[in-house]
Amino acid sequence: MEIALRKQKILAAVIENYIEYGEPVGSKALMNGEGLNVSSATIRSELADLTVNGFLVQPHTSAGRIPTEQGYRYYVDNLMVAEEPDERVQRYIESRLQSYGDAPEQILKTACKVLSELLSTASIATTPPGENARVYKIKFVQTGRYTSMAVLITSSGMVKSRLFRCDFAITPEMLNVFDRSLNEALAGQPLGYVNQPFAQTFAASFGELGLLMPDMLNAVMNACLEASGTNIYTEGATKLLYQSGLDLVCARNVLEFLGDDSKCEELFRNVPDGTNIYIGRENESALLRRSSLISARYTIENQPAGALALIGSIRTDYKKTVSILEFTAKTVSTLISELVRKG
Repeated sequence: MEIALRKQKILAAVIENYIEYGEPVGSKALMNGEGLNVSSATIRSELADLTVNGFLVQPHTSAGRIPTEQGYRYYVDNLMVAEEPDERVQRYIESRLQSYGDAPEQILKTACKVLSELLSTASIATTPPGENARVYKIKFVQTGRYTSMAVLITSSGMVKSRLFRCDFAITPEMLNVFDRSLNEALAGQPLGYVNQPFAQTFAASFGELGLLMPDMLNAVMNACLEASGTNIYTEGATKLLYQSGLDLVCARNVLEFLGDDSKCEELFRNVPDGTNIYIGRENESALLRRSSLISARYTIENQPAGALALIGSIRTDYKKTVSILEFTAKTVSTLISELVRKG
C-alpha cells in the first residue's frame, strides 16, 4: 500500500523516535520534526489514519503511537536509507578482520564478534555450504619424524587440516610424492569424490608404495568430510537478555534457536542472496516470530557463499544495523576471496 508523502514523513519520524527512546510517540514530539511544518491537529489526524491502516498502534487511549510490524516493513522497504558506517567504524571492522586474514573460519568468527560488539545483539556466521565445494589444493606439512599434517583448501576458501601418524619415518620426498600425485588427481573434484573407493583405487595405482598411503589418505578423506558440512558460529547470545525490546520469553526462544545448529543451518541455507530483513511473523521459525532477523550473504570470487546475520528486538535500529552488517559482509568477501586467489 502506497501512502502520501506527509504520512511517510510522519511514519518515519514515529519509528525513528520509538527506536531511539522506546516510548509511544505523540503529536507534540513530532511538531518540530524535519519537514513537518503543520499543526498538531493535522499530525493527530495523520497519526489516526496511519493507525486505521495498520502502520501504527495506540497502546491505550491517552498514549502516543508505536509502530506495528506492517509499519516497520513499510519503513525498511520504502523510507529507510542505509549509509556506509563512518570511517572510524569502517577502520575498526577492517583492522579486526584483517588480523585474521590468513584463516577464513577465523575471519568469520571475528566478524561475528565484531557485529555483536558494535550492535549489542546476537550474531551468526555460517561457512559456505560444502555440498558444492571442490578441492582447490592439498598441502602436506611435516610435524615430526612419524607425523605430518594434511591441509585441504576448498574452492570456497575453507581450510581443514588433519594430523596423521605413520609406522615408518616420513621423508620430504614422500610428502612431495603425496602432494604432487593427490593434487593431480583431486584438483577441481567435488569433496564427495574423495571417498573410500577413490582411496583404494588411488593407493593401488602406486603398487607397493601404496602400502604407505592409508594413513595419509584417511586424513585427507576426513578433512573433505568435515569441509562438506556447514559450520555455524554464534556470538552475543546473552546480550538478548538485556535488550529492552525483548521480554524474557522472546529472549528464551531466540536462545533456543541459536542453540540448535540444525535449525540455523536449515534457515540460512534458504536465505536469498543480498541483504534480507525479516520482522516478527515474517520469520519462518516459530522461535523468531517476536524478533527481527537481518541477514547478508557474503561472496567468494563474486559467487554467493555463507551468511552473516543478526537477531534481536523488532525495535531495532534497522538503518544502523544494515549499514554495519553490509560493510562487514563486504569486508569478509574481500578477505576470503583474496585467500582463495592466493591458494
